[in-house]
Amino acid sequence: MKHGIRHLFIPGPTNVPERVRRALNVPMEDQRSPDLPALTLPLFRDLKKVFRNEDGRVFMYPSSGTGAWEAAIQNTLARGDKVLMSRFGQFSHLWVDMAIRLGLDVTAIDVEWGAGVPLDDYERVIAADKAHEIRAVFATQNETATGVASDIAGVRKLLDAHSHPAMIFVDGVSSIASIDFRQDEWGVDLAVAGSQKGFMLPAGLSFLSVSEKALAAHRDNRPKMERCYFSFADMLATNDQGYFPYTPPTQFFHGLRVALDMLFEEGLDDVFARHHRLAEGVRRGVAGMGLKLQAVAPRWHSDTVSAIRVPEGVDANAVLKIAYERYETSFGSGLAQLSGKVFRIGHLGDLNAGMCLTALSIAEMALVDAGARIDLGSGVAAAQDYYRDRSGEATGSRVAAA
Repeated sequence: MKHGIRHLFIPGPTNVPERVRRALNVPMEDQRSPDLPALTLPLFRDLKKVFRNEDGRVFMYPSSGTGAWEAAIQNTLARGDKVLMSRFGQFSHLWVDMAIRLGLDVTAIDVEWGAGVPLDDYERVIAADKAHEIRAVFATQNETATGVASDIAGVRKLLDAHSHPAMIFVDGVSSIASIDFRQDEWGVDLAVAGSQKGFMLPAGLSFLSVSEKALAAHRDNRPKMERCYFSFADMLATNDQGYFPYTPPTQFFHGLRVALDMLFEEGLDDVFARHHRLAEGVRRGVAGMGLKLQAVAPRWHSDTVSAIRVPEGVDANAVLKIAYERYETSFGSGLAQLSGKVFRIGHLGDLNAGMCLTALSIAEMALVDAGARIDLGSGVAAAQDYYRDRSGEATGSRVAAA
């Protein structure tokens, strides 16, 4: 017989706060009722605040983030358009794969799995594109498979330095609402997020924040890809009135209302500071165990997920199995070429220092049980020392305690 809770330390879906869970528990309602806009219109406005998008639009699709990826491409680009992308983990790889399958002419730069968006390589390609044939540059802000965060502002700087008009597409699924993101300031044209990460909801709702430049690309006379379910036009025709072109997940909207309230109560800057502090404690714990991250240098460290390399001779899949079966805990698995080599600790969303210490303590036990030579408590102690130093702690952090 099992007792207590099963701990969830994967990088999404993340833990759903009790306040949000209660808000989701409402009776079915009429998606065409006259009072629905009182719920939905403020959601559109407040989502723009999270993306820091003043002039554009945010669309909500009943899908995972993959659906918003597809919507971004289909509504602004045509088959055969040239785009610049990079692959440095499973999710950036999948985005490239989607672009190819949708008929784009993709220049894909392959990067070591442990580094991020290759700005120097991007600049060489952009500088050589004198005719401005590249219509979009894609960047994954946070590669969930490797625990790597990239410099999105740097992409904008290099485009501006060469007066290049390409749009910027950003995958922010495991970063937005957890790691600093500034759509207008960084000149991002299409940014994708998902409900199941920093927004602290179940999976099933995606967000696509679109700049005015991207909306103009949607409206221009160039032929775009065929689309129906993900059509901007259908959304634009109904969203301004607070409705949707198909049956929306109204229960999600109630949960999203509370999740946004929690983010704003804490303050977005404090949300980002809390995530950095919790992540740094996990990183100190990993180092205390004598282990290394998949991220090859501190400049790439993610504040939402750490991919931890297991010692030589230890199978990361065994660590995952032991953690799940013996210690009632889920960690993220190593994906694709990292299977068996890493396990991942997700540290985003509704989280506090005590939860991170729990993750580290269970990781230590599972590693030792799988054959790793680690002194039990070494990682936990290193993280404890860091968390006990409150000098850098964000003030007003109420998300995890609420």
